[in-house]
Amino acid sequence: MALSRDEGDNWVDETREATYRPGYERVAEQVLALIAELRLQAGDRMPTENELATRLGASRTVVREAIKILSAIGRVRAQKGRGLYVTDDEGMLGSARWSGFFLPADLDHVYLLFEFRRVQEMAAGRLAATRATPVELRTIEAAAETCRQGHLTGEAPLFDRGDEDFHLGIAAASHNQFLLAAVREVRRLQHQSSTIGLHGTIGGHAAEAVEEHAAIYAAIRDGDPEAAAEAAAVHLDNTLEGLPPRNPATRFRLTPTHFRRSGAVPGRTAGTLVAHLGGGSR
Repeated sequence: MALSRDEGDNWVDETREATYRPGYERVAEQVLALIAELRLQAGDRMPTENELATRLGASRTVVREAIKILSAIGRVRAQKGRGLYVTDDEGMLGSARWSGFFLPADLDHVYLLFEFRRVQEMAAGRLAATRATPVELRTIEAAAETCRQGHLTGEAPLFDRGDEDFHLGIAAASHNQFLLAAVREVRRLQHQSSTIGLHGTIGGHAAEAVEEHAAIYAAIRDGDPEAAAEAAAVHLDNTLEGLPPRNPATRFRLTPTHFRRSGAVPGRTAGTLVAHLGGGSR
């Protein structure tokens, strides 16, 4: 990561600036930031497309594409003849119930989300190792195999489907409905980041993820709670391993101890994360 200061003495990540992102993704990120800045709540009316275009210095066409993305991930609702509204997000961790406002392309938020996910995955693995039924074990094993096939064939959608089924399968095998709901919500928010700032492509950590999934499954199958939790922790740590050092201007100060081996903390937008996570959820 190459950092320099602009004329306003602000830190600028030159690597991030050089990373190409479609205009509608950047505008979608700016719209979410504007919603947070204006303190708009679920159900509040937003500025019109024309007003957004003027305020953000973008064309109406680009703004319209950005709104389509935000509508697809459930952050904005367009009502014909009435305008744009902030979505009433009923998810446990969505804007209506979270004290903050999740910005999918803000790495500060992405890192905090992964920190929470690490806690979830360890707990789910530990419980599944003592509670999984034979049927649930077969479901988890099949999902891991789907991931493997997706990686071997280079089919990103297949890998991502297997990854989703694998992690939700483990959460379901914990037999704790609160944990299952929390895991599902975190993955939903993570999908928002994938849609705006990360592109799902096979590569990066996918090969290692296949082996890590196998290790998690084996520990759960063998009824070893601590081994399952440790394997889950390794999986999440490795997903984030190798990220560049933090931006000195970052608002959150996560230390390297938050991620056992990654030695990385947030401070960049999610648009720069794709090269390190290799796309997809993992």
